[in-house]
Amino acid sequence: MSTEEIRAVELLNRVSYGRVAASMRAMPFVAPTRHVVVDGRVLLRMHQGLGHHRACNGGVVAYGADNFGSGAERIWSVQFSGTARVVEPTAAERAAFGPEPELVDGEPFVPVYLRIEPQFVTVHTLDYPSEAPGVPAAARPVRRHLHHVA
Repeated sequence: MSTEEIRAVELLNRVSYGRVAASMRAMPFVAPTRHVVVDGRVLLRMHQGLGHHRACNGGVVAYGADNFGSGAERIWSVQFSGTARVVEPTAAERAAFGPEPELVDGEPFVPVYLRIEPQFVTVHTLDYPSEAPGVPAAARPVRRHLHHVA
């Protein structure tokens, strides 16, 4: 793994949920998903009842997570793009996910697991300067660092 890919995995490990994007019947969708990283690959847990796993299985997906709502000065976003496959995780992998939700959209949660073999990894960061006395936040410059790893 490259340094940037290692960084992306480190960032992804800081949050529990992200979004998987794919298409179903030629229509794009984005679905919230719980993730863990195992051996550099992203393992997802999602609700089987919505059928999104069928659209993802064997196809190329994008999986992204971020800390946008954290209030941190340094905002980051990572994206892993690659082929997704439905898998049966080991007991240790299942345990790494933690507790399951009870309901999804009012239906009992039924887990299904996907593993992404990343072909492209992207890291984006937005760096905000520290508070500058007397300068309103809207007037402060935003430093932006974009990193792309292929």
